[in-house]
Amino acid sequence: GQLREAVSSLEQLTRKGIRLPCDTLAFLIKKCADWKSLKLGKWVHLHLKVTGLKRPNTLLANHLIYMYSECRDHIGARKVFDKMVHKNLYSWNHMLSGYAKCGEMGFASSLFEEMKVKDVLAWTTMVSGFAQCGNMKTATEFFHLMPAKNPVSWTSLIAGYARQGQGHRALQLFARMMAFRIRPDQFTFSSCLCACASIASLKHGKQVHAYMTRMNFRPNAIVVSSLIDMYAKCGCLDAGRLVFDATSVKKDVVLWNTMLSALAQHGRGEEAIRMVDEMICSGVKPNRITLIILLHACSHSGLVQEGLRVFESMTLSHGVVPDQEHYACLVDILGRAGDFDNLINQLQKLPCEPNEQILSALLGVCAIHGNMELGKTAAEQLMKLEPQSPAAYVLLSSIHATLGKWDSAEQFRELMEKRQVKKEQGISWIEQQNNLHTFTVSEQLAGHHEEEEEEEEDVPSSPID
Repeated sequence: GQLREAVSSLEQLTRKGIRLPCDTLAFLIKKCADWKSLKLGKWVHLHLKVTGLKRPNTLLANHLIYMYSECRDHIGARKVFDKMVHKNLYSWNHMLSGYAKCGEMGFASSLFEEMKVKDVLAWTTMVSGFAQCGNMKTATEFFHLMPAKNPVSWTSLIAGYARQGQGHRALQLFARMMAFRIRPDQFTFSSCLCACASIASLKHGKQVHAYMTRMNFRPNAIVVSSLIDMYAKCGCLDAGRLVFDATSVKKDVVLWNTMLSALAQHGRGEEAIRMVDEMICSGVKPNRITLIILLHACSHSGLVQEGLRVFESMTLSHGVVPDQEHYACLVDILGRAGDFDNLINQLQKLPCEPNEQILSALLGVCAIHGNMELGKTAAEQLMKLEPQSPAAYVLLSSIHATLGKWDSAEQFRELMEKRQVKKEQGISWIEQQNNLHTFTVSEQLAGHHEEEEEEEEDVPSSPID
């Protein structure tokens, strides 16, 4: 509110041709960037132009590039950058970071090549940018070319592999980071724990946890949440609960949501409901994510009436208006219970057309209970909405096959191939003789794929000594 008032007051000054001091303008631009308010940031920029400063000095220009970049407007940032008379290293790095934040790594690569001075921040931006885009091959190439690596560059690559579901490579890189005696930070530990969770490696997760304890590391709420999530996904919910109970940072809603999610995963719906009451008593207000998790918990525990009560009391009790994701949870709750009459009645109350999440949930429960008619309708709608969703094609093919319409079933399979719709291939992990192996359902247990074996060695069983 105060930022909006401050920027609005610029209008009167602009009419009088009065320009605010440079430091004040820089402060305002930074605040617009912090609030991700492109509209207010443009107002400040307009103030500069109208008051005769069409080519702002280097300090103001750098702040403008930063503001546009934070607001994901790389075109606006580049316009300021190109008009700069004197560019310094901050100018180049802000522009490079802007491209990376917008996922424009082609433009980032071109700008990087133009840079006469490439400091560690520029190199790290390239590693992080490509990792964020999922291009781990190029991210790794930039990482290896770095003249000097810092903790952020190591962590960016580790996080990238963890996000891509390549937990074994993330842990392998973490082991190398430790070998170089580079001190990990909060984000490093969070990424490593996510990697352990993604491959359900309790052994490696415990080692990371033990290392944190040995170095007297004080984890923030994100790392504690990652610890809880790791233990839950590795089948050790009680260990996750011990971590939650021992933490002193219980004012963070993300932490509570993680513990609730762990309970939901393990089918402890009643315990999750009690925990929400405990959460409110602790002074932490449930948000929309909390209620999504709670509805999931009710669904996976068969608590139909409790789930309905949660859904119907969302707005009154918690001030959260149900959105499509909440309705998808409700579909799952009622559908799993086989209450299709109530399910259809609830869908008719939707303020808008059902989206992919709702239709996918409907498909799932129709498949469970063999509700062919409703499943066919949902699949056809989903196919129109999301032509690349494999679930619709597979279910429609199965429905027609069940009805003995083999030609129609084959047509859907052919249409799936024609549109290049592919089912995501499942991957499993197993530790054998101190090595981590990955394999798919069509493979024998023979370690990593050949191309992976060429690039990386097996993950050591004890990455932390």
